[in-house]
Amino acid sequence: MSRPQEPHRPFFHFGNPFRMISPKGSHLSPKLVALLNTFEETLAGRLRKLNPNDKDDVLSLSWMKLAMESLCGTHNDIKTLISEIDLPVSDWDEKWIDVYLDISVKLLDVCIAFSSEISRLNQGHLFLQCVLHNLDSTSSNQFIRARSSLDGWRHHIGSKNPRVENCSTILDKLVESLDLPKVKNSAKGKLLMRAMYGVKVLTVSVCSVFAAAFSGSAKKLLDLNVAETYLWAQAFNEFQGNVNGEIRNVFSSGRFMVLKELEAVDGIVKELYPKIQDGVGLAEGKAFHSSISDLESKAQKLSQGLDLLTKEVDGFFQILLTGRDALLSKLRSGGAVSDQMLAGNVGAQVVR
Repeated sequence: MSRPQEPHRPFFHFGNPFRMISPKGSHLSPKLVALLNTFEETLAGRLRKLNPNDKDDVLSLSWMKLAMESLCGTHNDIKTLISEIDLPVSDWDEKWIDVYLDISVKLLDVCIAFSSEISRLNQGHLFLQCVLHNLDSTSSNQFIRARSSLDGWRHHIGSKNPRVENCSTILDKLVESLDLPKVKNSAKGKLLMRAMYGVKVLTVSVCSVFAAAFSGSAKKLLDLNVAETYLWAQAFNEFQGNVNGEIRNVFSSGRFMVLKELEAVDGIVKELYPKIQDGVGLAEGKAFHSSISDLESKAQKLSQGLDLLTKEVDGFFQILLTGRDALLSKLRSGGAVSDQMLAGNVGAQVVR
C-alpha cells in the first residue's frame, strides 16, 4: 500500500536582504564589494555542484558526502572572509556574538544526532556479516542463524533514532534565526551579516535534507524562500527545488528508505530471506549464490560509504567547535561581552 503524500512544510519568507547591504550612512568600499562578490559566487558554485544532474544521485552516500564537504568549505570560507575584511571580535556587536554562539551550539547538536544515526546504520553491518558467515555452510543450523541475523538487521534498520527525530525542533529554531540582527553604521558588519545569511541558508537546507533521509519522513524537509538580490539565490532555488522535490517523490511512492545504498541492501535482503526460509536445498542453486554475492558487495559499499560520511560529519563538527572555542577565547581575553553571557554559553557547551 502506498503511503499518502506528506504535506509540505511552509516556505519561510524573510525581509529584503538588499536593505542589509546598502543602508544609509554605511556604504561598502570597492574592496569589500569584491570580497563579498567572491564569497557569494563561491557559494553559488557549491550549490550548482550539489544540484544533481541525475535524480538518482539524490541521497546517495556519495552525494551526502559532497553536501557535507560543501558545508565544511562554506564555513571555512566565512572564517577567511572575516580575516580578509579585518573585523576583529572586539568590533563585533553583542547581538552578532549571541546569534553566532546560539547557532553554533544548535548545529553541534545536529551533528551529534547525524553521527549517532550513521553509527547506528553502520552497526547493522554486523548482522549482515553474520548472515554471510553462516551462509558459507549448508548446515540447517547455519541457515537458522542466518535467518535470525536477517531478522535482526531488518528490525535494527527499521527502528527510529530519537536524536534524529528531535532535529526538526532544532532546525525550526535555526530558521527563526535567519532574520539577522540589524547593523548600524558598520559596512563590515553588514557584509558579515549578509555572508552569514548565505552560510545559514545552505546549512539549514542541507541539514533538513539529512534529517528527512535519516528519519524516513519528508516532513523534515524545509523550504526556504531566498530573495533574488543574492548572487547565489538562483543556484539555491534550483538546488532546493530539485532535491526536495525528488525526496518528496520518493516518499510519496511508498518508499521509506531513501538512502540509495541502504535501499540496495534492503532489496537483496528481501530477495534472499524467502530463499533461506525455504531450506538448505536452495543453497545449490546459481541464483542463491548470486544473491549472496550481491549482498556481500552491496553491504560493503554501504559500510564504506557510511565510513566516509562519518569522517565528513566529524570534520564539520570540528570546524564548528574550533570556531566557537576560538571566539569564546577571544571574548575572554578581550572582555568584549559580559561575564554572564560567557558563562551562559560556556555552561551550555559543558552541559552537552
